[in-house]
Amino acid sequence: MTIYDEEHELFRDSFRAFVESEMVPHVERWEREGIMDRGVYVEAGKHGFIGMAIPEEYGGGGVKDFRFNAVLNEEIARAGIGGGGLGMMLHNDITTPYFIEYCTEEQRQRWLHGIASGELITAIAMTEPGTGSDLQSIGTSAVRDGDEFVLNGAKTFITNGINSDLVIVACKTGDPKAGANAMSLLVVERGMPGFERGRNLDKIGQHSADTAELFFSDVRVPVTNLLGEEGKAFEYLSFNLAQERLSIGLYGLAAAQAVLDWTVDYVNERHAFGKPIASFQNTKFVLAEVATEVEVTRPFIDECVMKLNAGELSPAVAAMSKLWGTEMQNRCIDKCLQLFGGYGYTTEYPVGRAFADARVCTIYGGTSEIMKTIISKDVLTGRGVTS
Repeated sequence: MTIYDEEHELFRDSFRAFVESEMVPHVERWEREGIMDRGVYVEAGKHGFIGMAIPEEYGGGGVKDFRFNAVLNEEIARAGIGGGGLGMMLHNDITTPYFIEYCTEEQRQRWLHGIASGELITAIAMTEPGTGSDLQSIGTSAVRDGDEFVLNGAKTFITNGINSDLVIVACKTGDPKAGANAMSLLVVERGMPGFERGRNLDKIGQHSADTAELFFSDVRVPVTNLLGEEGKAFEYLSFNLAQERLSIGLYGLAAAQAVLDWTVDYVNERHAFGKPIASFQNTKFVLAEVATEVEVTRPFIDECVMKLNAGELSPAVAAMSKLWGTEMQNRCIDKCLQLFGGYGYTTEYPVGRAFADARVCTIYGGTSEIMKTIISKDVLTGRGVTS
């Protein structure tokens, strides 16, 4: 049973061919350089692989169906291209919805065509060096000065931090004592004076995803770059968290499935003590455990995708999808890597990269501990988490 119809599978075939021709041949270079080529976004835009939910009048696909996003995430995982696809997933699943939902008509005309074509790469800057998941404690602030906001502060761990042209910045524009009610979203554009990018962070995984520090020193951001209404950032950020967390959990499932497939191929080909590794009882048991985890997870993630499409995915269930999807991803990849022996610890086989890339998935988008806190609120109040 599948949630995909013929249109989705044709889309999958097309994107799989794109990945094989435009991404896979460059992965090793991207991993060494720590960044994916900007041109990939433009090529993806030409083929309709980004901005699928952007209305057609602004250059997008005009289809609000997260199953197309899911297909992209699954194929990126299947190809083993690591962090190279992370920026594209963030652009589609996490940042674009803010522009679709909260832009004024003038902003739509100014930005959406470029976002859909891949000429304008997007990022969102929430995390700061001293705050982590505690958004209400951010220190980045913007003071109104006539028709501009003067923005000061710093952000870190920002995906697409180097490549981005439009950065949605969460900042305090009101009385800091007002907490969440003081937060607003400003769109900072490439080249604005005072906006500087720090180093591309050296990570243990996701190497080809450019993850940077961002600095704002008296950046004059036009009031016309305010996204939505002033003081409503916390509400806006909450609006897309369900999709963001499902996206990460779904990728976890896809990554586990991909590694399982690679492992099955390897143990059937590799011999030890005169026979295939696949013939050993331990190998069979490990593969049985991993396959069971993957298959048990799939119906739940599929249900979450359909609930998201229907506007019925609750914060708690979305948190469950991320918590389970990413923890399962790490468990399963770790078990599979063991079957590769020493080769699993090298970059010669993609399982090593998948292992390193997986570790951050239980951290970004809200840590596993934050997900448990969200889920527990519904459990303790008797609301349940399945409605």
